[in-house]
Amino acid sequence: MSYSVEEIKQGIKLHCIDTNKFKTNLMAVCITLPLSRERVTFDTVIPAVLKRGTENLKSQEEISKKLEEMYGASFDCGIEKIGDNHVIKFYLESLNDNFVPENSKQNISRESINLLLDIILNPLIENNIFKDEYVESEKNNIKLLIESKIDNKDQYALNRCIEEMYKDKPYGLYKFGYIEDLDHINSQNLYDYYNELINTSKIDIFVSGELKKEDVIDIVKNNENIKKLKDRKAIYIVNNEQTENKEKVQEKEVEDKMDVAQGKLVIGLDVELTDYNSKFPISLYNVILGESATSKLFQNVREKESLAYTARSNYVRQKNNIYIRCGIEIENYDKALEIIKAQLEDMKNGDFTEEDLENSKKYMISGIQSIEDEQDSEITYYIGQELSGMLTTFEEYVQKINEVNLQDVKNVGSKININTIYFLRN
Repeated sequence: MSYSVEEIKQGIKLHCIDTNKFKTNLMAVCITLPLSRERVTFDTVIPAVLKRGTENLKSQEEISKKLEEMYGASFDCGIEKIGDNHVIKFYLESLNDNFVPENSKQNISRESINLLLDIILNPLIENNIFKDEYVESEKNNIKLLIESKIDNKDQYALNRCIEEMYKDKPYGLYKFGYIEDLDHINSQNLYDYYNELINTSKIDIFVSGELKKEDVIDIVKNNENIKKLKDRKAIYIVNNEQTENKEKVQEKEVEDKMDVAQGKLVIGLDVELTDYNSKFPISLYNVILGESATSKLFQNVREKESLAYTARSNYVRQKNNIYIRCGIEIENYDKALEIIKAQLEDMKNGDFTEEDLENSKKYMISGIQSIEDEQDSEITYYIGQELSGMLTTFEEYVQKINEVNLQDVKNVGSKININTIYFLRN
């Protein structure tokens, strides 16, 4: 596998991931801009409307028919929150040309790239605005999507904890936006916003598969829709360990009540470490604390005390946070919290072994290596690296993990502070 980056125009990059592991090519386009309360809902409606039709293929049915003609290619789109950025993502997966029947005259790679760019950059327009029927239909779909956020109580609790930790800050925004904003969106102002977005935002084009880089560069550079794009000084937020400083805050507790059978406890932790190399011992600290089945949280809160149905943690390096998440019986709240805090204190005191460290390294390295087994995971990894402003290859990542010693992880414990304790109960 090899990875390379080519600037197509100022603010527009082409990322080529050359790999022979798959029979498919995966193309992705990521449009990145800073998260903002005014734009977050607009950002969500944009891809929903774009997927409905282009000037060449005027409906989803026509797009689907075209995909079928390309040996069953598939298209999808969505939106992600990466650090303080909102990332609009479009994906198209298709058969690699090496596996196309010999008598076929189709160049699937070219067709795939051109179709994906057509959906994004050549939308269906009526009377110089988006088609009203499509906009209203997708607004209704997004309203249902936003309303459904309470259905997954585990994810809802995590979102609420983040919202409380980052109140009135970009990262606290809900990635799909807000129902009250939908009423203000119409075909005209959405199209105006789309034009601003396309002409000013950071655009990253990813192509993964067994490919010739020179051919891909040629296809992209000579695409008619790409030719129309202007250079731009793209504005986005560089989020990495060095840009996210944490000030010690007063620990706070937040409680919400809802008709739930099981309580959802989320504890947001701040990490006071800001150098590039800190993410490696922090990652291992998190594995020992709560990410793996041998972790302190899993073994003590779930297995030993039987206080939680689930007990785990995850590390968000772009924001220097760790989130502990437990599903518990509501009456077990105080006891569960006490034992969780005891695990944090044990980690602070360095109460873990060389064996714990080695197991966590194996877990991390296995996870890093598995990224290369899925094309979408690779692209997600590289867009994260791009937005951090620092590229760490898989090989470098494994090397850095192996270099961490027991004292490095012990040093992390003294730099961890509880920011917010959130509990969803009945």
